[in-house]
Amino acid sequence: MYRVANASQYLVITGVGISDIKLAKKAWVLPGQSCTVFDLSPVNYTFEVQAMSAEKLPFILPAVFTIGPRVDDDESLLKYAKLLSSHDKLSNHVKELVQGIIEGETRVLAASMTMEEIFRGTKSFKQEVFEKVQLELNQFGLLIYNANVKQLVDVPGHEYFSYLGKKTQMEAANQAKVDVAEAKMKGEVGAKLREGQTLQNAAKIDAQTKIISTQRQGEGKKEEIKVRTEVKVFENEREAEVAEANSELAKKKAVWARAAQVAEVEASKAVALRDAELQREVERMNALTTTEKLKAEYLSKASVEYETKVQEANWELYKKQKAAEAILFEKEKEAEAQKVLAEATFFSRQQAAEAELLAKKKEAEGLVALGQAQGAYLRTLLDALGGNYANLRDYLMINSGMFQQIAKTNADAIRGLGPKISIWTNGGEANDGNGSMKDIAGVYKMLPPLFKTVHEQTGMLPPAWMGTLPDKSS
Repeated sequence: MYRVANASQYLVITGVGISDIKLAKKAWVLPGQSCTVFDLSPVNYTFEVQAMSAEKLPFILPAVFTIGPRVDDDESLLKYAKLLSSHDKLSNHVKELVQGIIEGETRVLAASMTMEEIFRGTKSFKQEVFEKVQLELNQFGLLIYNANVKQLVDVPGHEYFSYLGKKTQMEAANQAKVDVAEAKMKGEVGAKLREGQTLQNAAKIDAQTKIISTQRQGEGKKEEIKVRTEVKVFENEREAEVAEANSELAKKKAVWARAAQVAEVEASKAVALRDAELQREVERMNALTTTEKLKAEYLSKASVEYETKVQEANWELYKKQKAAEAILFEKEKEAEAQKVLAEATFFSRQQAAEAELLAKKKEAEGLVALGQAQGAYLRTLLDALGGNYANLRDYLMINSGMFQQIAKTNADAIRGLGPKISIWTNGGEANDGNGSMKDIAGVYKMLPPLFKTVHEQTGMLPPAWMGTLPDKSS
């Protein structure tokens, strides 16, 4: 029978002629073989995993996993075909298997983390759960196509996340109030600051003294506004206290009549006391304003002189900087010229060195060729002379005129010397039979001519104890 699977299906064939199992999209199913079809479509599994953190705080992790067979790996398909293809993907068996893996890995990971770490690092926590679950599903040939882990939920009776959310909301609300108050304060201060800066810039055209005076007036106005604000706040507080006292008086008029009168007296005294304090504060501020005005009058001249000195110093510094920049530019141009000259010199020397190197190479090549030719010439002569090196040497010396050159050199060495040649003899007498005395006598006969010859050639005289030379005049 010829079987064909759909686009999202595979055929699992076992039986005769197949050692293990065979996966195919279409195939002949022979007698003695069994064919099963399994679907590759992924399925959504929805769970609510109950876990507990390191502080023993339980929570629920709602999750939706899209899981199916891994189609891009043949080995994973074989695992799935062997282990799970006989079960429906929506059956309790597969669902419990997947749920057990997810719950086990989630609980193990949550037990090693605190609730704060889980809540603040939700993204990394979800990713780590995903990786660990996938590692376990690989042995069944399954792949997580998508994992959607929802927000952590409290277990009934444990409202940790709700309290944490309320805390965060309150912190955000309080921080928003603080930010609004701070922004309002910065706005008011900034407005006053811009107003003061505008007045300062306008007054700079006229005179520096007017700038300081305007600035001090602005500060005085700020202080006056501040004092009025404090008075208004105090009045509002007093009015609130009076209203509260009146309310209590209306409720328990009979009981608190005397107390209300005492409170009114105390309130009136407090108002009077506060009025005196405010009057004293106003007088103190007036004194400060007068002091600042005097300071402005005396400091304005000093400020003008200071600005003048600063401008003069800046002008001197500017001139020195420009002079230094001109010198630096001149030095840079000189350095660039020297660099170009050095590069030209280096190039010419490099060319000369390369030419000399080439000449040396050619000369060496010529010497090598000459040596090779002379070697061939000597080898030929040695072969012709029967391998006799002595005959070869004599031939080369004769052929090169070595003997003539030696004779000429010896002749040039003694030319112009005018040598003196002395010849003497012992007489040549016949042997008279007394040989020993004859030899001694011959030596004594030889000494006078020898001393004379030495004197004539070197100018040296023999010692007096050996004798004297005969006088030439005699």
